[in-house]
Amino acid sequence: MNKETQQTMFSSKSDMWYTPDEFYNKLNSEFNFTLDPCASDTNFKCEKYYTEEDEGLAQSWANEVVFMNPPYSKVKDWIQKAYDSRKNATVVCLVPSRTDTRWFHDYCTYAKEIRFIKGRLKFGDSKNCAPFPSMVVVFEGIGHFPVMKTMRRK
Repeated sequence: MNKETQQTMFSSKSDMWYTPDEFYNKLNSEFNFTLDPCASDTNFKCEKYYTEEDEGLAQSWANEVVFMNPPYSKVKDWIQKAYDSRKNATVVCLVPSRTDTRWFHDYCTYAKEIRFIKGRLKFGDSKNCAPFPSMVVVFEGIGHFPVMKTMRRK
């Protein structure tokens, strides 16, 4: 990884990671997403989306099938929102696999399903893979013992 890529990936510039289209399309074919609450006007994945100015955390996600790839500096807040929304929505979260964090234990362990992604994703137009592993966390209904799977990138 070159110095410029490292500076971008480990800086606040990399707070929002553009979801690889192929990866998103595979999930979308399974879930049929209706809302992207963590989008911008240039990287939205669903027809209905919220930008930073719309404050997706403050919006209702009721009756939606949500795809969430949150700003990673606030992943705890977004995971908590997904957890809190699970009774009225299906929320599929693409987040860093940080199983040692409090937010993982407080919220993700109650998800319906956790999919650990084999290998590392290449976000956006980056030439290199992310410097961290990722996972997909599915909140739907009330769960206590999530199903654990490994998901291939392609």
